[in-house]
Amino acid sequence: MTCDRTINRRRLLAGTAALGITGIAGCFEGDEQNEAPADPVSLDDGQACLACGMIIEDHYGPSGQLFYTGGQPEANDGVAWFDSVTELVTYHREQTDRGWELRDGFVTDYSAVDYELVERDGTTYITSHVDASVFADLTDLGYAVGSTVDGAMGEDFHPFSDQEDAAAFVDEHGGAVRSWSELL
Repeated sequence: MTCDRTINRRRLLAGTAALGITGIAGCFEGDEQNEAPADPVSLDDGQACLACGMIIEDHYGPSGQLFYTGGQPEANDGVAWFDSVTELVTYHREQTDRGWELRDGFVTDYSAVDYELVERDGTTYITSHVDASVFADLTDLGYAVGSTVDGAMGEDFHPFSDQEDAAAFVDEHGGAVRSWSELL
């Protein structure tokens, strides 16, 4: 018995085309998934908060920035800037519901700066720090939540990379320490 191993020319061309299309589609899909990590940017050049429109560097409290896969949001060259971590969290929840995937996110790290508390009209505020060097990966920080210290939009989440710093802040100003996932 002999085995016929001849390959039909049409079958060969169709198979080759299918492999080529699959390979090209994989390249496009991989570009979005393999975007280079983002680096934090300084927010000292008149950037306005995406949520409220206030100039970030002009207001008290922690600020932050989000980078999503696919260059979202299209405004601000793919960076979402905020003058408040509470606004950042609200925005992130909304975008997650839309199917956006967070690539990188950064917030002010109060363990990395010499912050001050400022009393104004009976309210205690924490100073703002907007240089790129003071931003840290938002997933690595502990957040003082529910304290008596306000940010740009009132009650805010105050991020610290050192858990002892976060605990000391809460001991002095009330509230509790939460992780990024607990904020969501």
